[in-house]
Amino acid sequence: MALQVGIVGLPNVGKSTLFNALTSAKAEAANYPFCTIDPNVGVVTVPDPRLDLITQYVKPQSVVPTTIEFVDIAGIVKGASKGEGLGNQFLSHIRQTDAIVHVVRCFDDSNIIHVNGSVDPLRDMEVINTELMLADLDSVEKKLQKTEKLAKMSQDKKVKAEYEITKKVYEALSKGLPARSVTVEESEQTFYKDMHLLTSKPVLYACNVSDVDFAKGGNDWVKSVEKRAQEESNKIVMICSAMEAEIAQLPPEDRKDFLASLGATEPGLNRLIREAYTLLGLNTYFTAGEKEVRAWTIKTGTKAPQAAGVIHTDFEKGFIRAETYHCEDLFKFKSEAAVKEAGKYRLEGKEYLVKDGDILFFRFNV
Repeated sequence: MALQVGIVGLPNVGKSTLFNALTSAKAEAANYPFCTIDPNVGVVTVPDPRLDLITQYVKPQSVVPTTIEFVDIAGIVKGASKGEGLGNQFLSHIRQTDAIVHVVRCFDDSNIIHVNGSVDPLRDMEVINTELMLADLDSVEKKLQKTEKLAKMSQDKKVKAEYEITKKVYEALSKGLPARSVTVEESEQTFYKDMHLLTSKPVLYACNVSDVDFAKGGNDWVKSVEKRAQEESNKIVMICSAMEAEIAQLPPEDRKDFLASLGATEPGLNRLIREAYTLLGLNTYFTAGEKEVRAWTIKTGTKAPQAAGVIHTDFEKGFIRAETYHCEDLFKFKSEAAVKEAGKYRLEGKEYLVKDGDILFFRFNV
């Protein structure tokens, strides 16, 4: 599954520094707006300790983690929905992503210019969220005019459904509410998704703090962002992008000692990646054999045949059954043979909902 998370925020909040740390790429990080003109895309492995544990008992020739794509999108400024800054060029890049990491500046540094002159995370959040809503409102208003005419002339249920969801979204946006606040009926789902609304995407706020405040567990700015995120039913993650960028440049063998000196067991970015993964409503299942141990990405609630189809379409078409056990049972009993002896090895059919952490072997016939 090619899944993308867009990194957005005002200029100079630490987006590109965060992206560089995430991907060890070299997106230009300069102290002025619009230094990142084209979106930078980086493929990031999803850190999953279970993968390493599985390899202790299966001993494969290779290990393949699952991945997620991050897109670094240039800073959005007030008026972007009307073309200010580089405006709609950036907003169009966001439309192609599945979720948004909204980087919020929660640090003060006189050497780094703030585009609005002072540090105020709630104001900054409002600027970005308003621009996304205004861009959505503009596109939905045009669509509403078109669908309303068609609905009046047609008795087609699909045409009516398209008009109804467009109308509901327009009314929400007109009240200053994001598209994700709208209740979407099953008959409207397809039309809703086809609108590619910016404010329909799930959001994770990344509070970018100084290394001092990171060590202290945050500051008042972080608390204010967390409170606002809770009101929106969104989550936050606290990071220090400058520190994470420094960790990313260290040789792997030195990172553990550096983290230990900070009282940490893993980079803060690992949590951000996992939170973004969860934000997309994703699960991980594994295939495990002597040749390869591999993690696979599926949507939560995926049935066994469709999970098999992630590996190859033939697996889904010719699905017979899934042989499965949970990775926690492997960790407990230490081998697949012991898992079987304990009665934890199961055969599952087409209606089985694959669980996060399942180890699966598919039987199929084409």
